[in-house]
Amino acid sequence: MGRARRREILQGLSAFGGEMKRIAVLTSGGDGPGLNPCIRAVTRMAIHLGVEVVGVRRGYLGLINGEVVDLDRRAVSGIMGHGGTFLGTARCPEFLTEKGRREALRTLNRLDIDGLVVIGGNGSLTGALELHRMGFPVVGVPATIDNDINGTDIAIGVDTALNTILDAIDRIKDTASSHNRAFLIETMGRDCGYLALASGVAGGAELVLIPEVEITMEEVARVIGDTYVRGKAHCIIIVAEGWKPGTRALVDYLNSRHEELGFEIRLTVLGHIQRGGRPSAFDRLLATRLGAAAAEALIRGKSGVMVGWRHDRAVTTPLEEAVAFCKEINMELWKLALVMEK
Repeated sequence: MGRARRREILQGLSAFGGEMKRIAVLTSGGDGPGLNPCIRAVTRMAIHLGVEVVGVRRGYLGLINGEVVDLDRRAVSGIMGHGGTFLGTARCPEFLTEKGRREALRTLNRLDIDGLVVIGGNGSLTGALELHRMGFPVVGVPATIDNDINGTDIAIGVDTALNTILDAIDRIKDTASSHNRAFLIETMGRDCGYLALASGVAGGAELVLIPEVEITMEEVARVIGDTYVRGKAHCIIIVAEGWKPGTRALVDYLNSRHEELGFEIRLTVLGHIQRGGRPSAFDRLLATRLGAAAAEALIRGKSGVMVGWRHDRAVTTPLEEAVAFCKEINMELWKLALVMEK
């Protein structure tokens, strides 16, 4: 790209007609890979557009308490490859009350903040919607490893979490084959089985158990027994934590039928390692594009929207639609899993 063309593009980005002088950015709810690149993108795009940026520490709790730090280009330098969020995050039951939200709004006004970018999942974006309804300019960015937010094909953190789970499946499969065992691998997903389903298909699991589909413990035992009879050296079953009657109950049930199943049963709960680690290249790019688009949308006068990723580009969706209900998993992927498991 020539210098003239580059200068034209940058000048086009700078030509906005808003009156914002100072915006804030916060991360709220559960952490995940890609939050830091998103904070960086919000900050650098805003500075490029001539707007000051402050970071809110500890999410909505820090917003109520006035815990902010000035952000400049140097403050967000070198954080692209770091997991989690350097601003911190926290649960804040107080923000669920009108009194708490009024205190947050008071803080924003006291600090001369003209707009806010909220990076987080359904709960965080619901909080952003409440501030918008109170008349404060807010734009949201979807970040949750559950990938259950409407208005975006994928959320920040999902790709890295999937790769972390897949790495664990591959490693466990090695030891399962060596010892002729069946492994239950529990993933996060209290209400949404996306992580379990996607990682199960990608990891070649013999069975995937998710909250959205009812499968009995007897059916699970049948799959394990059939896998043993077919002569396989292992049996890998991925279980979303929200599947009922639950992973622990399933382990007890399978152990009670150990002799007829053939395989020894082992359980691995992946837990919070799914939230940590260096964000993947995909998550860094996604977070950068969504963060930059969110800052630009806010400064150009948009409010009450979420900037998501649809059809390979950043698009806005009203926050009311984004948080109206949790996005359902793609049942075509579930049907594919059934074929692949056979």
